[in-house]
Amino acid sequence: SSGADLANIINEAALLAVRAGRKEVIMDDLQEAVEKAIAGLQKKSRVIKEDERKIVAFHETGHALTAAFTSGADKVHKVSIIPRGIGALGYTLQMPEEDRYLRTQGDLLGEVDVLLGGRAAEELAFSQISTGASNDLSRATDIVRRMITDYGMSDRFRNVALTQHGAGYGAADPKLVRDYAENTQQYIDEEIARIIGERYDSVKKLLSGKKPLMEYIANRLLEKEIVEGKEFAEIIAAEADLSSVENN
Repeated sequence: SSGADLANIINEAALLAVRAGRKEVIMDDLQEAVEKAIAGLQKKSRVIKEDERKIVAFHETGHALTAAFTSGADKVHKVSIIPRGIGALGYTLQMPEEDRYLRTQGDLLGEVDVLLGGRAAEELAFSQISTGASNDLSRATDIVRRMITDYGMSDRFRNVALTQHGAGYGAADPKLVRDYAENTQQYIDEEIARIIGERYDSVKKLLSGKKPLMEYIANRLLEKEIVEGKEFAEIIAAEADLSSVENN
């Protein structure tokens, strides 16, 4: 985040403190300001039907559990089913442990897995899927497309950049100097569908092996609305202890 983002967060935290009648900013104010910047304003007044709340709880649990069991994924900081912003009915907040300037192919596929975890959990829990994953899907598709077109991570165009960046330094978005040939576009579309299909199957397999854990966390969310990172990590650690006892 830039200095300007930080200044906005500090200002927002100060406003929250004033509204709460405090003279000093406390950690809760800063946390709420950060989450507001990331996910939008809390909308506690939005009434969500119980069956939809259940779908959201399993959806967010799917993201969080996939992150917990995906190597290199950012640590789960908080899982919430309190609506925020315009579209978010719930959210899973992940925080990197350290600054990273490069993403490996494995890291990128891990990000895709975490994004697909929400829908996979819905399908496992309810045998059907909802529109709640639309933002996840567009982000996952975007990552996979860039792997093929920008990062040279496909079989047919290995180490080839298919997007030509605009002239000059610091050109913002890649400008397509030439369109792909039609068969190249078809390859890109089919490759995106193949990779996302494979990742989705693998995430579904991971989560179906952890169904009791998934149900436990989703029920905690339905009961409390928020599971903090510390509690989440303790639940995962307890499950790991349990399965090592069962396996011995």
